[in-house]
Amino acid sequence: MRTDEFDFALPDALIAQHPPEKRGASRLLCVHGSVLEDSQFATFLQKVKPDDVLVLNDTRVIRARLFGEKQSGGKIEVLVERVLNEHEVLAQVRASKSPRAGSRIILADELEVEVQGRVGEFFHLRFLSETPVLELLERYGRLPLPPYITHAAEDEDEERYQTVFARESGAVAAPTAGLHFDNEMLQALRDKGVTIVYVTLHVGAGTFQPVRVEHVHEHAMHSECYEIPQATVDAIARSQIAGGRVIAVGTTSLRALESAAQSGELLAGTGETRIFITPGYRFRVVDVLLTNFHLPKSTLLMLVSAFGGMAEIRAAYRHAVEQQYRFFSYGDAMLIDRKSEK
Repeated sequence: MRTDEFDFALPDALIAQHPPEKRGASRLLCVHGSVLEDSQFATFLQKVKPDDVLVLNDTRVIRARLFGEKQSGGKIEVLVERVLNEHEVLAQVRASKSPRAGSRIILADELEVEVQGRVGEFFHLRFLSETPVLELLERYGRLPLPPYITHAAEDEDEERYQTVFARESGAVAAPTAGLHFDNEMLQALRDKGVTIVYVTLHVGAGTFQPVRVEHVHEHAMHSECYEIPQATVDAIARSQIAGGRVIAVGTTSLRALESAAQSGELLAGTGETRIFITPGYRFRVVDVLLTNFHLPKSTLLMLVSAFGGMAEIRAAYRHAVEQQYRFFSYGDAMLIDRKSEK
């Protein structure tokens, strides 16, 4: 497949710059094969059934962006990609001249950081404070909004670019399909008989990167870490026995589940995934996907095309543009039935 098969024209005016006034006040495009249904997210409650299991990603976005200067002088910006341990991280570094291994940088006027070296496109940094790095980021860092959101993080973003169920710190981007849920909706789903379970996948900044190679198979997928609790595996098994469906909230939940089922059986545990889901992939776990609208030529658009069908998703996106749905992190949602395998 060619990457340009996943391109589409998107007017800038459709890129949501702010969340809706309240959580859940979004539109919902339901994709049942070639049948499209325009709806509101509030109707999601009517579209699920008792015995369904809803899988949420409970990762929490860290305040991953820091500003400072090199010890030798010169401004520097750091975006933490992954926390390795209490004192070390992998990060993107923007500076007029890249810092050398062994050099030191000063962030937020007082955090001394030593450059350990390079790991691929990232810098390996060690924070020299005795305070754990997650605490330092919470105190000194800034929320890392996506590159297509043009304003700096505001008080509104501190609350709304975080799901109400976020608890495991480690992501540098929100699992955005989860942003639509408030606590009232989650309780209403439980009251209906839907089982709600969690996985953790710490979303990396690579989720925003377009595929730049000509042919899809040449793309090198970024790595992310995930955890599947045994309780989630057990709940999914019970739901499947009862005839329920597995509904993944977001591509991150789907990627975690499918990564943990590569043996053919869903297994609990932790792992690293570089899973690259493109049309032709055979899904092992997920029956229904709730997701936002994704960037042109992105790995996530390829994933939803694999899930719902290339022609069907292409038609759905064309419809979404025509009907002026809001796109990307703060935008509207899609509910997609998995295309049946022949």
